[in-house]
Amino acid sequence: MKIPKSLLIDPERNVVYGTFAVAVSIFAFAYSTNFGQVLILAYYAVWLPLILVDYRRFLRHLSDAWLPLLFVAYVCFSVFWSHAPGITARASLQYFSHVLCAYIAARTVSVRTLVVGSLIGIFFVLLYSLRVGNYALDTIDGTTNFVGAFGSKNQVGFFASFGIYLCFVFVIFYRRGWPSLVWTAPIGLLSLYMLAIAHSATSVASLPAGLAVVILLGVSKVLSRRYRRVLFAVGACTLVGAIMAALNLGLMDFVLGIFGKDSTLTGRTYLWEQGWEAAQQFPVLGYGYAAYWVQGFAEAERLWAEFYITTRTGFHFHNTYIETLVELGFVGVTLIALIILRAFYGHVSSVIFRDWRADSVVLAGAVGLMLLRSFFEVEILGPYFTASFVVYYGLFKLREVPVARPQRSRIAIQEARAASGGTHAIG
Repeated sequence: MKIPKSLLIDPERNVVYGTFAVAVSIFAFAYSTNFGQVLILAYYAVWLPLILVDYRRFLRHLSDAWLPLLFVAYVCFSVFWSHAPGITARASLQYFSHVLCAYIAARTVSVRTLVVGSLIGIFFVLLYSLRVGNYALDTIDGTTNFVGAFGSKNQVGFFASFGIYLCFVFVIFYRRGWPSLVWTAPIGLLSLYMLAIAHSATSVASLPAGLAVVILLGVSKVLSRRYRRVLFAVGACTLVGAIMAALNLGLMDFVLGIFGKDSTLTGRTYLWEQGWEAAQQFPVLGYGYAAYWVQGFAEAERLWAEFYITTRTGFHFHNTYIETLVELGFVGVTLIALIILRAFYGHVSSVIFRDWRADSVVLAGAVGLMLLRSFFEVEILGPYFTASFVVYYGLFKLREVPVARPQRSRIAIQEARAASGGTHAIG
C-alpha cells in the first residue's frame, strides 16, 4: 500500500500523523529519563524519516534559518575547547538532532496540529504522574510538593501550566463546535489540579504573562494596523514601568511571599552568583557545552553537596543565560538570547505591523511563556525539552515555505495561460 506524501508532510492534510508525532514527542520530552532510550528513538522515528519523503521541502529557504544553524554549529565546535570533550560531543549531537526535529516539525505541522498534539501528550504525561503519585520534601524551603514521575515540582508545574495555556488558546482560536470544549475540559481541569498541588511558583507566575500576551494580541484584531502600533508602544512602556515598580517598591517581595518564597528565590540568587563567578574563568567561550556539571569536577561536586543533590546529575544554575554563559561564554549567551528574542518579537511584530494571524498570536504567547521561564529554569539550552522544541518551532515558523506544485500542475497552468493568450489574440 502506497501512502500519499501529503498525509505525512502537508500541514493541511497530515492532522492525524502530525498530532500523533507531537504527542509522542511531548511524552518523550517528559519521561525519556524514566523509560530510557526507547522514547528518544520514538521521538526521532516520527520526525527524521520525513526528510526522506520529500527532502526538497526542507532545503527551500534554508538560509532563513541561519541564526539557529550558527548557534548549533557553535555548540558542536565547542568540543574543541571543552573541559569534557567526550560529554560535549555527545550532548552537542543530541542538541543538533533535537533542533533538526523542531525544524522538520515547523515545515510539516500546522500550529493547530501542534496545539492538539501537545494537549493529548500533556494529558498522558500528567495522567501518568498522577498515577505514580510521588511527593517530595524540598530541603531548601522545607515544603512537601507533588513531583509525580518527574522528581521535580517545577517539571510538573511546567506541563500543567502549558496544558492550561494550550486549552485556552485552543478554545479561543481553534475549536470547531462544542465537541472541542468537551474533550479539552478534562485536560484543562487535570492541568489546574496538578498545578495547584505542585506548588511551582515559576509556573504559576509565568502562566498569566503568557495568557496576557495572547489576550492583548487577540484584542488587537479589532484595531487597525495604526492603532495596533499604538497599543504595542503603550503596552511595552507599561511593562517596563511595572517591572521598575516591582523592583523599587517591594512588590516583588510581596509576590514571592504569596508563594512562600523570599528574595533569594530559595537559593537561586546564590546559584546565580556562583555561576557568574564560574563564568569569569572562561568568559568568551566558556567551559564547553554540557562540560561544567561533570562528576569529579570540584566546583560541580561542591554545589551538588551544598544543595543536597545526591544523584550528582540533573542540576543547573536555574537561569538559561547564566548557564549558557558558563558553558558557552559571551558568544553563546548572545546567540541564544537572539534566538529567543527573535522567535518572540518575530511573531509579535507579525501581528502588530503586518496581517493579524491567530497562529502568530498563539506562538507569541507560547514563546513568551518560555522566555519568562528562561530566567528561572534551563530548558531551552538542552535537548529533549518541550520549551526548546516550542521556541525553535516558533522561530522556524516565522517563514512559511511555499509548497512547490507538481510538474504536471505547472505544465497544465502554462498550457492554460497559453490557450488564454491565444484566445485573446484571435479576438
